[in-house]
Amino acid sequence: MQYEAVIGLEVHAQLKTKSKIFCSCSTQFGSKPNRNTCPVCLGMPGVLPVLNREVVTSAIKMGLATNCAIASFCRFARKNYFYPDLPKGYQISQYELPLCEKGDLTINLNGSKKKIIGITRIHMEEDAGKLIHGENLGVPDSSYVDFNRTGVPLIEIVSEPDMRTPEEAREYLLKIKAVLEYLDICDCNMEEGSLRCDANVSLRPAGEEELGTKTELKNMNSFRNVQRAIEFEIKRQASILNDGEKIVQESRLWDVGKNESVPMRTKEEAHDYRYFPDPDLVPIVVNNEWVENIRKDLPELPDNKRKRFVEQYKIPEYDAGVLTSSLPLADYYEKCVKLFPEFKTVSNWIMGDILRMLKTDDKEIADCPVTPKNLTDMLKMIEDKTISGKIAKTVFEEMYVSGQLPMEIVKKKGLVQISDEESILKIIQEVLDKNQAEVEAYRNGKIKLLGFFVGQVMKESRGKANPATVNKMLKEKL
Repeated sequence: MQYEAVIGLEVHAQLKTKSKIFCSCSTQFGSKPNRNTCPVCLGMPGVLPVLNREVVTSAIKMGLATNCAIASFCRFARKNYFYPDLPKGYQISQYELPLCEKGDLTINLNGSKKKIIGITRIHMEEDAGKLIHGENLGVPDSSYVDFNRTGVPLIEIVSEPDMRTPEEAREYLLKIKAVLEYLDICDCNMEEGSLRCDANVSLRPAGEEELGTKTELKNMNSFRNVQRAIEFEIKRQASILNDGEKIVQESRLWDVGKNESVPMRTKEEAHDYRYFPDPDLVPIVVNNEWVENIRKDLPELPDNKRKRFVEQYKIPEYDAGVLTSSLPLADYYEKCVKLFPEFKTVSNWIMGDILRMLKTDDKEIADCPVTPKNLTDMLKMIEDKTISGKIAKTVFEEMYVSGQLPMEIVKKKGLVQISDEESILKIIQEVLDKNQAEVEAYRNGKIKLLGFFVGQVMKESRGKANPATVNKMLKEKL
């Protein structure tokens, strides 16, 4: 039987505030265990939480950026569950009255095709602590808890079940990341846990409207793993259904090492957290003036920047989509074109050589050893015919590895392009003398052999001969 996947994502983004959501403890990552704590975030008896206003502002920014309605009245609720990393025995979150609802986000598929993904809600909540299991520390019989992360502010972005493929889910998550980066409210570091994602996956017979039983996937710490985990879960559920069995509603952990999901816990009901309004926190009233002041200060967002890149730099829609997929990458491109306003040439080098090398090294553009100035200085050397485009590839790779200036590399390795016609003519004559049979064939009509001769001349000149001059002089000589 053919099945259709129904996928929804719950994305948790840690906000870039200096202090926690309900106390003044630091949110700094990497501190010694249990240093960033106080009686409030540890849930000691008699303490009262006080809301960090910046958390609300950041959440409103994300709501506006995703076309949500901002609630004029919302409140916090207690989400009750018992786990060692939750010191109060409940998490302060939002339930029936969230801050943002009914938004959407447009994703690009295959370059030009677009799809709108609905956003059910965006709400604020506090993070839990972190369990450190003893097998990772050489103490297999013990587990430890670090409460530094307890009370760190989060927003949870809950999508509608509008995605149908793992690729759509990955693109949606990448777009969420880009918006968060552009707003500068989350550093989106998945390795450090500041951007986390759970996926709800179910299958239904193709063409039917009724939803199937869903499972929740957790512990996906990269965009690639999100896609892999959903791919695995779709195959797993299809196999179960084809065997005539039923899907069990449960949470499953993604095992990166084994490339498979494993059961975590079952859920008899979709909501078993016994939410009720938090009696220690007053409701939040958000007036229109506050929202409009935030709206006025919103930065240029990915969709608007992509549109501007197409109009201002006359580059294809696909190029603009890639270059604006992250704010640091868009900034890198704009720094380059200010120094060397050949917009498509710069785009080609960034999308080709730079992104290829970064992907190989698993680096981000912020860590690129080739600065915009060094890249554009090299491109200027191609333009003024100091080096050829082929030699530029060698120069670029050396720049990437060593961080040296392009002119230093060209001088040190003797890569200056030969444009002197007398020198080129000498090489051409040597090539023709060595290949008399091919010369005769060319003169008898096999003009495709011109490419062979060009290749031989470039080989003899170690790639330094000016290709345009070589082509022109070869034709004359032949």
